Amino acid sequence: MLRALLLAAMAAQPALRCETALLLSVDVSGSIDAGDYTLQTAGIATALADPEVAEALVKDQVALAVVQWSGTADQALVLGWQRMLTPQDVADFAAQALALPRAFKGSDTAVGEGLRFAMDQFDAVPDCGRRVIDVSGDGQENAGFSDAKARAEAVAAGIIINAIAIEEQGPAAPITSYYQRWIVTPEGFVFTAHGLQDYAETLRLKLQRELVKPIG
Repeated sequence: MLRALLLAAMAAQPALRCETALLLSVDVSGSIDAGDYTLQTAGIATALADPEVAEALVKDQVALAVVQWSGTADQALVLGWQRMLTPQDVADFAAQALALPRAFKGSDTAVGEGLRFAMDQFDAVPDCGRRVIDVSGDGQENAGFSDAKARAEAVAAGIIINAIAIEEQGPAAPITSYYQRWIVTPEGFVFTAHGLQDYAETLRLKLQRELVKPIG
């Protein structure tokens, strides 16, 4: 009788829900050449392979997805939402990210429209307690001009925006300060990658900060 009651109580408990829905939003605008694109897809796969990151993804049943964005009408969900329930799920997602074809080539940098498209994707994961956009890019917005409005919409919706600013040498204004001022939400943060060669390590550290709970 006692065993039956214990089994009934266990069955009545809801399954652990997804703690975080994490959307990786990747710049594929005209400033990203073929080599740069490969560094980004390989960087995602490498960062997800980190044991600490993979463990956190599974522990919290994180939902992952990938968006590629460029000009005002150029956004695509290239990897739909997948729940990280086992280490194999993480490995499979990393392999899919590594093999992703490029959705757009040679277009503008419409950061705001990319963010709005990313925000719309969270309707598919309503059970996740926290919604986070990880946007990465190497340029300021030059089309659409809706970045500040998009950030305000994210704040109103309770969506966190974090960023990787990809800094290259040259005369352009620093991308890190652009993302800090116009893109990330108040509780969000920016990590700087010094060239796309630094992307994988920067993403790994960023995922650790987002997902791994500090001790003490």
